[in-house]
Order: sequence, then structure tokens, then C-alpha cells
Amino acid sequence: MSGRYDLVVLGGGTAGLVASLIAAGTGARVALIERDRTGGDCLWTGCVPSKSLIAAAGLAHRMRHADAVGLAPVEPRIDFARVNDHVWGAIRTIEPQDSPERLRAAGVDVIEAEGRFTAPGRIEAAGRELRWRTAIIATGSRPVIPPLPGLADADPLTTDTLWELRELPGRLVVLGGGPIGCELAQSFARLGSQVTLVEMADRLLLKEEPRASALVAERLRADGVAVRTAVRATAVRDGELLLDSGEAIAFDQILVATGRAPRTDDLGLETAGVRVDERGAVIVDGRLRTSAAGVYAAGDVTALLSFTHVAAHHARVATSNALFHTCTKVSATLPWVTFTDPEVARVGLTEAQARERWGERVVTAESDYALLDRAIAAGEAYGFAKLVGDPRGRLVGATVAAPAGGEAIAELTAWVARGEKIDAVSRTVHAYPTLAEGPARAADQHLAARYSSPRMRMVARPVLATLRAVERRR
Repeated sequence: MSGRYDLVVLGGGTAGLVASLIAAGTGARVALIERDRTGGDCLWTGCVPSKSLIAAAGLAHRMRHADAVGLAPVEPRIDFARVNDHVWGAIRTIEPQDSPERLRAAGVDVIEAEGRFTAPGRIEAAGRELRWRTAIIATGSRPVIPPLPGLADADPLTTDTLWELRELPGRLVVLGGGPIGCELAQSFARLGSQVTLVEMADRLLLKEEPRASALVAERLRADGVAVRTAVRATAVRDGELLLDSGEAIAFDQILVATGRAPRTDDLGLETAGVRVDERGAVIVDGRLRTSAAGVYAAGDVTALLSFTHVAAHHARVATSNALFHTCTKVSATLPWVTFTDPEVARVGLTEAQARERWGERVVTAESDYALLDRAIAAGEAYGFAKLVGDPRGRLVGATVAAPAGGEAIAELTAWVARGEKIDAVSRTVHAYPTLAEGPARAADQHLAARYSSPRMRMVARPVLATLRAVERRR
């Protein structure tokens, strides 16, 4: 292609791929610039490899605990190199969907090089100057290595390097008790590593409901993970992680999962007039417009929510707005899932966040999966569902910390987005027996409590008495 592009996309991760394919599908002239491999973190270092590892670890766990469904437990023989082959097999199977060949076949001009803004309306890549009408920055994020004395000398693992391992670490320290740290700590423990998880906050999964944090910590400990919270790492020395509590934890490998930073270095953003914040994240408004005319940003580079499905949503919003000057805004209702066992899925507000807005007028409803028929039958009777409503009973948030929680959150996301009341979850017919009944049971209990309240009984008594008298005369 030559001439002016309708859209140039910087970055070939999820946001960049989706944006490019949408634009090409409309007939736009579009170029995608990617310096490394199309597919981004999700394919190569994030969702695909981690969920493949989780699947292997989960099966190993079920084999050890087969007695939960009346079978003889078996200790699995784990060849970590074969597990790693499974991980890479999944990556290679999905890779063609994200490949330059697929993009080119769809009409995208793929340029495999560094890209940099050189002036408003200009990007340089591979010795070419591309002129554009609109651009989307979708360069993603990278793992952050904290400035901990001695850490760099220990050659720490990150999600960028973890997937090259061919041998299972005997003793693994995981720094960071967020979603990535919890998922990987549990997986490696189930595969046979001696794992210690270190988190400086007073609980794991700090953004989730406290009960969900406690449940995940309990499950990790049951899997053999040594969980250390409310402690700070002070140094790495002679194969040990030193903590401010005085403890020294010996390790063979240390995995850093303490956060990610937007990739905005060396993009020439200042040349184009694109502003970033103190973290280096591109500043955007609700339509994903940057401070530069015609330039949008999508995905992790905005530091809004670092999830693949959010990046794809961003791409749909940004592409429509960039190409056709629509006024589409990013959805305020975005779910996410931590893929531990149990999964922790959430959408909207936690109870604490809701109480900051409405105080004691907040409505909550919970159900325990220990009483859910399908969970009992499957030998997975643990976890809970929690619904959070505003003073009018409208569903404003939900957490499902239970097996298959990630599957159950989709329905709740729809109800939150529509502004429906908690009652709608109860009125919806759910197939029996399913794990998705968990949130519905919470809504059922909420309605049952409301209809059996003293006030409701006081109103109902005279009505029922009148109906009995009338019907006796028939």
C-alpha cells in the first residue's frame, strides 16, 4: 500500500489485532506495526500459556483428590517438560488466528518493525514514513521488576520468561499476591514445587471481596503454598529472600508478579502531542481519545483494566470512533476473573465500594456453594456467590468465588449493565443442576427474606384473610 492510511495501529496484541481486522473489514486502508510477534502478551506470555498450565495443574489436583467423588486417589507422575509441551502446543494451535498471514489476507498492511511518531499524522517504521488520518496506540504492557537489592542478580522469572522453563523449580518464591501471583503459585504447587507466596498487603487479591481473598488463601494453603501476607521483601541474598519479619526464604527460582507498566517508551508520543501520566500510561477519555487529534489508545497501554477482553472491547470502541467519528464510550460494566481454584469472578462494585456511596442502605445477598446441589454432586462444594444492590435493590455488583465462577459472571454482567434489580436473577430460570445456580440461589434467599419480613407478613395477613372469606362463599 502507498498513500495515506485511514488507520495506523501501533502494536499487534489483542487490541491491535481486533482494531486492524475491524478496520479492514469496513474497507478502510489500515496498517499494523508490530516490533515483535503478533498475538501479544495474551497469546505468548499471558492468558493462553497460563490457562494451559492451570489445566494441567488442575488435573493433577483432581487425581490426588479423586476420593472426593468416590474414586481411589492417585499421585500423578509429572514430567514438567511434557507439561511445557502442552503449553506450547496450545500457543501454536492458536497462533495462526493472530498471525501476520491472517491479517494480510484480511487486507491489513502488516509491518514487522519498530514504529515511532515523527510528527502529527506521521509514523516511521522500517525506514518508511506512513501518513495517517487516524492512529491507535495499542502497545500493551510489560512486567515490572521492583528495585529490590539483589533481585536482578538472582535472574528472576517473569511472565515474559517463565514459559521457557523445562524443569520444575524445586523451591519457588512468588513475589506478589495479585491474580497472576495467586494463579501461578497454586499451579506450581499442584505440579510439585515447594511454593512460598509473598504479598506486602494484609491479604491476597486486594481488589476483591475480603471473603474471596480469605477463601483463595485457604485453598492455596491446602495445596501446600506457604502464604506470607503483610510482610515486605527487603533483599535477595545468597539464594534467599529476606523479609522485614526476619524470615529468610530459600529458593531455587523467584517469580516476580508485582505488576505491569504500559509500553510507551520510544514511541515519539510527545512529537504527536500524546500525553501520558506518571506511570507512563496514555491518558484517554471515555471514548479512548488521547490529547492528540486523531490519535486513540486501547488496551493495557491505557492502564485502565489489564484484561484481554477489555482490550478487545477497547479496540471496538476506538476503531469505530476513529474511523467514523462515532461517540461510543467504554462500557462501565466490565467483568474480570482470577483463574485460581476456586475462580474469583467479579463485576461492578464490591460491598465496601457500594457502602462508600450508600452507607447502610446497601442491599446484599449471598449463597454458599456448600449447599448447592451440583457442587455437592461434583465434589466441589466450596465457595460463594454475593450480589450487591443499591438502596432500590438494583444490582450494582457481584462476586462469584466458586468453581466455574468465570462462567457464571456473564449473566450477572448483563443484569448490572441493564440496571436490573436483584429480583431479575431469581426470576430467570436456570437449568438444574448447574453451578450457575449459585447466584440465583442468593437472589432467591434475598426475595424469601423480603417476603417473610414482619412488615410483609403484616400486610399479607389481612389480604389472605379476606381471600379466605371470599372463597368460602363460592
